[in-house]
Amino acid sequence: MENTLLKKKKLVFVGLSGGVDSSVSAALLIKQGFDVVGVFIKVWQPDIKLTGGCSWREDRLDAMRVCSKLKIPFFTLDLEQEYKKEVADYMISEYKSGHTPNPDVMCNKYVKFGAFFDWAVKHGADFVATGHYTRISKFKNKYKLLKGNDKKKDQSYFLWTLTQRQLEKTLFPIGNLEKKEVRRLAKKFGLENANKKDSQGVCFIGKIEMIDFLKKYIKPKLGNVLNEKGENIGSHDGIYFFTLGQRHGFKIFKKTIKEKPYFIIQKSIKNNTLTVSHNPIDDKNLASCEVKIKKENWISGELPNVKKTYLARIRYRQPLEKCFLSVEKNKDIFIKFEMSQKTPTPGQSIVIYDGEVCLGGGIIK
Repeated sequence: MENTLLKKKKLVFVGLSGGVDSSVSAALLIKQGFDVVGVFIKVWQPDIKLTGGCSWREDRLDAMRVCSKLKIPFFTLDLEQEYKKEVADYMISEYKSGHTPNPDVMCNKYVKFGAFFDWAVKHGADFVATGHYTRISKFKNKYKLLKGNDKKKDQSYFLWTLTQRQLEKTLFPIGNLEKKEVRRLAKKFGLENANKKDSQGVCFIGKIEMIDFLKKYIKPKLGNVLNEKGENIGSHDGIYFFTLGQRHGFKIFKKTIKEKPYFIIQKSIKNNTLTVSHNPIDDKNLASCEVKIKKENWISGELPNVKKTYLARIRYRQPLEKCFLSVEKNKDIFIKFEMSQKTPTPGQSIVIYDGEVCLGGGIIK
């Protein structure tokens, strides 16, 4: 009996989105000798009709076809309530507060590595796996989250909330591959979605502007657009729909063809006004060397060395910038950059790196 147990395959529940990345992840795990189960996560969608909405039914069918091809079990996990509360409601609430939310981070924290992770472990999974382009390593009984080898697809930025408990039971099968290699493998495995386009944006919103979605939940309120002198030069539909640095969505009166674009440099929720400038790069309101964070998470479980220089980014794909951590007497944590950062906006995630290792991060306060 003991020998039989030792030879038992490890059980992996793979979150299948219907896309090529998660599908190849499942195929690779089977090839590596794991016992694989495919799980499609059904998320919330609004009760309103939006043109170009998320094609979750088609995605589910693609996931089912993959499981049929790979000859593995398929399950649909309904996490609509969790997604509505932790992603959709959170996003709307943040916009109402004048903040810039990051729904992808919250989806990973509360849905994929929250409800799905807990459900999988409860049902006997030794591991869960996803198609994220990131890697995991272990050193001295500590798990580290590493950047994906494909620098153009690295998704560690969206996974800064992960913990040791989750990393211990998580696999990222394609983290060491480039996208072109993943598509090549998909064709090799005979997967029908080998050439399927990558999904863009927040799934339940679909192929529409974020502002059009938000208007269904936040009542538009006409306001003024001001220049740096405080003069009224335009109008907007509601301050909650805009973020610092944005250059579209508002109207400018008497705008000429040769005129330079305007960028939002300041928001006043109290007065419902936007202040814009032609040259936001030099505007002091858009640049800061110091960022205060909240709800921080350190993947190792320990605060990084405050005497060491690290790298950080406040937006996905933004070039990494040198920084260090500062902890005040009241335990507030600041990220201090060597160079001024453009538009560090409350609500955004700031993620810290030590070389290839993602140390964790926090939310800009």
